[in-house]
Parts: sequence; C-alpha cells; structure tokens
Amino acid sequence: MSLGFAALVLLAAILHAIWNAIVKTGEDRMLTLTLVIGAGSVMAAMVLPFIEPPAPESWPYLLLSTALHTAYYFLLIRAYHYGDLSLIYPVSRGGAPLLVALGAATFFSEVPTSMELGGLVLASLGIATFALERKKGEKWDYRPFLYGLAIAAFVSAYTLADGIGVRLSGNPLSFILWLFFVYALPLVFSSLIFKRREFIPYLRMHWWRTGVIGGGMCATAYALVVWALMYAPMAHVSAMRETSVVFAALIGIFGLGESFGPRRIIAASMVTAGLILMQLFG
Repeated sequence: MSLGFAALVLLAAILHAIWNAIVKTGEDRMLTLTLVIGAGSVMAAMVLPFIEPPAPESWPYLLLSTALHTAYYFLLIRAYHYGDLSLIYPVSRGGAPLLVALGAATFFSEVPTSMELGGLVLASLGIATFALERKKGEKWDYRPFLYGLAIAAFVSAYTLADGIGVRLSGNPLSFILWLFFVYALPLVFSSLIFKRREFIPYLRMHWWRTGVIGGGMCATAYALVVWALMYAPMAHVSAMRETSVVFAALIGIFGLGESFGPRRIIAASMVTAGLILMQLFG
C-alpha cells in the first residue's frame, strides 16, 4: 500500500473510532447509530440523481454488503449493552484483518507473503490483546467477547463483499454512494417501527452532534476505506484500518477517563510493529 493510501486509511481509522465512541456514549444506542448511519444515507441520496449507477455485476455484492452491515449494526448495539468500548472494539476489530486476509487469498488470489502474514498476525494479536485487560475484582464476562468475535466475522465478510463489489462497479464513487444509501435503510426502518415514539424527539435533540458530525465522520471513514479497497490489497487496507483500536484507546484515556496500563502499551506496540512489517514487505 502506498503512503497516500495508508494515510487515507489511517484517517478513516481515527474517524471510525470517534463515531463508535459516540454510539457507545449515546443515550439510546439504537437511535444514535440510526442517526449516524442514516445521515450518510441522506447525504448520498442528494448526489445519486446526478451520477450513473455502478455496473450490474457489482449489485449482488452491494446487496450482500447491506445484509452483512445490517447484522453487524444490530450485533454492535447488543454488544455495547453488555461490554465497554475498550473490550468490544478491540475484539471485534482485532479478528477482522486475519479473516479478510484468508478471504482475499481464497476468493481474490491476494496471497500474503510469509512476512506479510507474520505482520498481519502480530497486528491482529496486538489489537485483540487490548481486550485482555480488565479492572481488579471484576469477573470475566464471556458475552462481550463472543459478541466481539461475531462482529469480527461480519466485518471481514462485508469488507470482502465491498472490495469485490467496488472493483466490479466500474465507478467507485457511484458504488460508495449507493452503498451508503442502501445499507442504512434496514436500520432506519427498524428504528421507525420499534422506536417510533422516541425517533422524532431524539432526532430533534441530537441531529447536529450525532447526525451531522457523527454521520459525516462515519460516511467519510468508510468512503476512504472502500476507495482504498479498489486499488490496494484488501488485507493491508483491513489491517491499517483496524489501527482504530489504538485511537479508540486514546479516546478512552482522554475522553472517557479510562486507564492505559502497560499491557495496552505493549498491545499498541504490537499493532505498530505488525503494520510496519506489512508495509515494508508488502
């Protein structure tokens, strides 16, 4: 991956960590996530009439990505009910790069070298290590960990679907905009059905911070990732994107007052070392 693409994906990682923190700290996580994701759909809808649709070959992957994103969103809402950001986020994002690498090698012939694979494993282990630290006196709750693993599977699956779809689209910008428009609809309709009384008051109260700011961050973050998937190896994009775990830890320290012990410092170092290996030998 070139330095330009790496910088874009790093920016996406920062934005992704921030909007996840917004969802985690929201008064109503389902409505907060709906505003974040729905804002991107509204922004995309304003542009779609002026751009040609992507090639028909890419539509099955766009619809598959929509289904996978929908499952991911509902798992994320449920997971944050049981666990903290500092646990759910590392587990869910940590397993994704390895799964993406396996999928890219299987379905798209992007076979990593031994050094790339070593860097990928090191980065993934470093990301997952964030989840091993817990406060003294607390018992281990297996539910957040299992939710995190399930989310990782869906993250890797929709990353592969988007990577293949955007390469078949013939128009990356069109694919990204249609993806933003379509994948928000199931979540928006679900909120209108199950949260119909709270929806409008919540929208009026949080439309700026959650909708405009959070939604803008979310849309920009994934647009950069999908764009990078068009031109760079999927495993590299996925691994670089999941450095958002480090940024989420920093948000926890300075924004949420969480501690950052030696174990997390080691984990951050493992992530950095793994990504350096991937970039030097990729």
